[in-house]
Amino acid sequence: MYKKQIDVGLKKMETRYTGPVIPSVALITPAGQALIKRQRPMVIWMTGLSGAGKSTLARMLGKELHRVGHHAALLDGDNLRLGLNNDLDFSDASRHESVRRVAEVARLMVYTGLIVIVSFISPFRADREAARALFSRERFFEVHVDAPLHVVQARVPQGLYRKAREGLLGNFTGIDSPYEAPLNPELRLNTSATTPEDALG
Repeated sequence: MYKKQIDVGLKKMETRYTGPVIPSVALITPAGQALIKRQRPMVIWMTGLSGAGKSTLARMLGKELHRVGHHAALLDGDNLRLGLNNDLDFSDASRHESVRRVAEVARLMVYTGLIVIVSFISPFRADREAARALFSRERFFEVHVDAPLHVVQARVPQGLYRKAREGLLGNFTGIDSPYEAPLNPELRLNTSATTPEDALG
């Protein structure tokens, strides 16, 4: 049984890797990991402008999942800038790479049976679709955390949007770098019209 699962896993991985790389496939399947945790592993990918409320909602969701006995991990864009992505700037190329890295980390976590909450501006639609493509359909749940520009500008501390308008910050999403809103997210939350508590309810 395990040999068959390993063979199937290797065949799938061979389509993603080339060159002198020999993929190693775990003996415990994702289904086995999920069974021991008694939960359905998945990615909840929260995207939206800075100040829309992604981090607040992600933290609250993580706390609620813990309260009801689920194992969840939070991948927050700002926190990842301090470690995994600390070699990247805010150019388009670096934004593409940051999303790619986070998606791969999320994939590994889902494989171990975790619920992964991603709080990431991830401004480009193609990058989010590439992330989605790493998962089966039922394992990826995109949430557009939405709010008008004038609302998020008032929320963000240190006047970051104002500084971007004045040219003091370059490549700032929503000002001089585009944000491509999801076309068909699994969920859209307008945080200018609801409280975080109601949004999670």
